[in-house]
Amino acid sequence: MFSCNTSTSGCPTFLLTGFPGLEAFHHWVSIPINLICMVSLLGNGIILFLICTDPTLHEPMYIFLSMLAASDLGLCASTFPTMVWLFWLGTRELPFDLCAAQMFFIHAFTYVESGVLLAMAFDRFVAIRDPLHYATILTHSATAKVGAAIMVRAVLLNLPGPLLLRRLLFPQVSVLSHCYCLHCDLVGLACSDTQINSLLGLVSILLSLGLDSSLILLSYALILWTVLSIASPGEQLKALNTCVSHLCIVLIFYLPKLGLSVLHRVEKHSYPALAVLMANLHFLVPPFMNPIVYCIKSKQIRQGILKRFQQKRVDTS
Repeated sequence: MFSCNTSTSGCPTFLLTGFPGLEAFHHWVSIPINLICMVSLLGNGIILFLICTDPTLHEPMYIFLSMLAASDLGLCASTFPTMVWLFWLGTRELPFDLCAAQMFFIHAFTYVESGVLLAMAFDRFVAIRDPLHYATILTHSATAKVGAAIMVRAVLLNLPGPLLLRRLLFPQVSVLSHCYCLHCDLVGLACSDTQINSLLGLVSILLSLGLDSSLILLSYALILWTVLSIASPGEQLKALNTCVSHLCIVLIFYLPKLGLSVLHRVEKHSYPALAVLMANLHFLVPPFMNPIVYCIKSKQIRQGILKRFQQKRVDTS
């Protein structure tokens, strides 16, 4: 830890942190992480391309899925470069401007993904609660407005963060807790008063992840209430089955964050390598698993992918 006696308001440098105690094996440890990133980019790219080019998938549920794939691609693109620099090139230094930019994009794409998951929960609620008016409620115009609102919220909640960080004093060299930059990490390294920054971070989380998770829980409570009012057990099972994919990706998105939060408060210093691994996985697992879940559970996505491969084989022959 570097002293605040050498603090500067100019251009401080931040040092990325890999796996403590495993520095000699960073190349080997990074292989599965890099594979996960590559599969995430490929899987989400395929889903985004498929939904954009297949007119039969231009429905609200799949449009929201394309937004989710786009946010996953953005999240991978935000975290992957510094992982490559650290694990493969051995470069730890990151200037303030790059660190602040990465922080903005990581948090922004995380908030976008959270907002899209909420929109998908509302989509499932409308489809089950009022299927006859589903097409008139969730029109293409309404879907586009929801997507725009999610993007605007993510930008507005995260834009003040990097700007307010500029007024803080940092040591000339600071060591980060992870191999990427997060708002709470940077605020904790500052030498000057961070009360406004901490308050901003708390309000930002409450108005995004906190609000979204609460409304998702409410949506599923209403979905369950609606499903239980259906007389036929077969119809109940059919209605709930339409929510399985979304429920899986909600759990994949929120559970690693919950686990990381618990680990940071309980055993972070006892198992630093485990804390770093969890911190990496809580950004890598959702983009990796989301395409897999939807390819397994969505018949339309599977058929679209198979149709594309068959067309390619025909064209090649």
